[in-house]
Amino acid sequence: MREGLVIRPARAEDCDAIDGVIRAAFAATGFGHQGEAELMRMLKADGDAMVSLVAAADRAIVGHVLFSRMDVEADGRAITAAGLAPVSVAPAQQGQGIGDALIRAGLRDLREQGVAMSFVLGHETYYPRFGYSPDLAARFASPFAGRHFMAMMLDSDASWPQGGRADYAPAFGRLG
Repeated sequence: MREGLVIRPARAEDCDAIDGVIRAAFAATGFGHQGEAELMRMLKADGDAMVSLVAAADRAIVGHVLFSRMDVEADGRAITAAGLAPVSVAPAQQGQGIGDALIRAGLRDLREQGVAMSFVLGHETYYPRFGYSPDLAARFASPFAGRHFMAMMLDSDASWPQGGRADYAPAFGRLG
């Protein structure tokens, strides 16, 4: 990771800079669509953001990660869970470990909050390095089911649920 980089909780005054990073990152990679910036704003407005972190270098925002509340049932009981989306790094800063550092810091914060699981919809060769598994996610009914849908237990000693249902926050359903 780049020297001099600071990862900290996002603040209200960071919103426009975060928006710019998200738009630039998704335009540069070709992954996803430009709805991710609006998604971030909707999740925050709905009160569903659980962890929102920025990476700052020389006081400029160069990366962002957001984890939002999910409605998850595992083995017949509700559990606390968070969805990872979006994560973005300014194009000129990509490939320096910033996204990795943001995700790891966010997962640490979720563990500290006592969140049981995290889900992600993303690249199947990138997210397993953090502990995400398509095999665990396949046990959950979800509109996002498929090889890009992955889950992880935030307590690595916890046993995997046998099955259940996983729904992202309502803002995901409102994306156009």
